[in-house]
Amino acid sequence: MSVREHRLHRILKPGVVIILRLETDAGLEGIADAAMAAGVEALEITFTMPRPVRCIERLVEHCGARMMIGAGTVLDAATARIALLAGAQFIVSPITDVAMIEMCRRYDVLALPGALTPTEIMQAWQAGADIVKIFPSDFTGPDYFAAVRRPLPQVRLMPTGGVTLDNVHAFIQAGASAVGLMGGQFLDASPFQFDRCQERIAEFVARVAAGRR
Repeated sequence: MSVREHRLHRILKPGVVIILRLETDAGLEGIADAAMAAGVEALEITFTMPRPVRCIERLVEHCGARMMIGAGTVLDAATARIALLAGAQFIVSPITDVAMIEMCRRYDVLALPGALTPTEIMQAWQAGADIVKIFPSDFTGPDYFAAVRRPLPQVRLMPTGGVTLDNVHAFIQAGASAVGLMGGQFLDASPFQFDRCQERIAEFVARVAAGRR
């Protein structure tokens, strides 16, 4: 198994990517520890957070040997390169930017660009996406996901936005390879309760596994 395949496996096996879009960088290490304890091996820091590069560097230093740290809300190749230099092992975007995907391929890191329509999904996949992020899933839901998946069974898809404990099972049964889990689904108001955070993430992991049976 190549390094790239191994990294992809670390996302696909638990089927959950943790997404952090917070107003503060406090508690990052505690959230990462909770996610790892729940069985998740991929955590995304969005570039809308304060000091995202420093956040990535902190988490790579804290748990980079045990967990993959990625960068999200990356809109172009230049930002992707900045994230890679900070240690990011995968790049996520709400859009499909071909130059950004090519940057990821050049440095052998995973690319998870965003798309919504069948045309956008195929453009992302043909450009070299490892997983196509279906965004925003808040306004589409599992039924739309299943409808898109039927003619595109070869494409690995990850719904992001609107994924909850109530619908994660339906998304997986509709063919999702993984789900993007926003912080609001597992974080209480600050100060964070990391034990509770771990329990909630573990429940998502369990429901993903149940949806695959």
